[in-house]
Amino acid sequence: MKVLNIVGARPNFMKVAPLHRAFLQHPHVTSKVIHTGQHYDERMSTIFFDQLELPKPDYYLGVGSGSHAVITAKVMMEFEKIVEQEKPDLVLVVGDVNSTLACALVTKKLNIKLAHVEAGLRSGDREMPEELNRIMTDGISDYLFVTEQSGMINLAKENVPDEKVFFVGNVMIDSLCSYQEKAIKIALLEKLNLTKKEYVLMTMHRPANVDQEHKIRTVVEMVERVCKRIPVVLPLHPRTAKHLQKFSLDKRFRSIRNLMILEPQGYLEFLNLMTNAALIVTDSGGIQEESTFLRVPCLTLRNTTERPITVTLGTNVLIPELDVDTIMATVDKTLREKKSDTVIPPLWDGKAAPRIVQHLLTEFETLSAKNNQSKPTVNV
Repeated sequence: MKVLNIVGARPNFMKVAPLHRAFLQHPHVTSKVIHTGQHYDERMSTIFFDQLELPKPDYYLGVGSGSHAVITAKVMMEFEKIVEQEKPDLVLVVGDVNSTLACALVTKKLNIKLAHVEAGLRSGDREMPEELNRIMTDGISDYLFVTEQSGMINLAKENVPDEKVFFVGNVMIDSLCSYQEKAIKIALLEKLNLTKKEYVLMTMHRPANVDQEHKIRTVVEMVERVCKRIPVVLPLHPRTAKHLQKFSLDKRFRSIRNLMILEPQGYLEFLNLMTNAALIVTDSGGIQEESTFLRVPCLTLRNTTERPITVTLGTNVLIPELDVDTIMATVDKTLREKKSDTVIPPLWDGKAAPRIVQHLLTEFETLSAKNNQSKPTVNV
């Protein structure tokens, strides 16, 4: 069996790395990694490949940044050439970035089997590009691998046949389990002069929070207020940096006392910062999952989440309105009253990738047997 694994943006790397390794455990499987180059910072992409011990990509498409339409079109045009050359048995896509949908569309147009890892997640907000990517990719996939019970429910509501859906756990947690010990050993807190559990780790990059002037001004005010309470460490996303400059807020932001602004971090460094934080404030999707596994309190500045299990079982708290007083009240309460009843969701055990690969091997063995039985017998 020949498999093409797609990575586009950095969150994909943590999901594909354990899958690629699991495929390589089977000598009769050829596993190749295709990097679309959707991510804006190729230096950081290289760091992630090195830290997650992924081989050099078999193909690098180099599509770069652009509008949603431009990225999707470029990926489709370049990926089609690879599929026609490689003639894979299966294409595996993960997550919900534009590369995921683009490669999924090419795959099914060429009548090749498609697997979607992290299927069934829904925020209910169709203004999010990621939500549209998730819905459309799930709609055309042959095999849907689900991380949490809400995904099973969502796919059932959408009338996806049961035989296409597999509840396997979370491959992002596979990477976290594999590299947590290595990440903890990095002397990052000493380098940054930070004290364990005495800082807030913050990320902020979603268009809904940073693209409009009144929203990003609220974000700046929030950071100012939090920094009066506790030091804040903030790896600055290029989108956020661009809009701080656009609205003449960069100088004010960088002068905030108790704020440590960092460049985007490698996987191991960010995992170290998450593990040692007293609290995480974010608008990211994946961080909700990782903080739940690490049992670090997490405040997510969004009105919906496609990962509800992080709220019902984990450490995640949604803050639907970008209101500084509300955020500060929740920050104070969270730092004061640590939740003790959080649990790690089912099958988030670091073994999701082997389960996925075993399901796919079984499916292809069954498919092969059916094809052999359907061949006409020739009597000589």
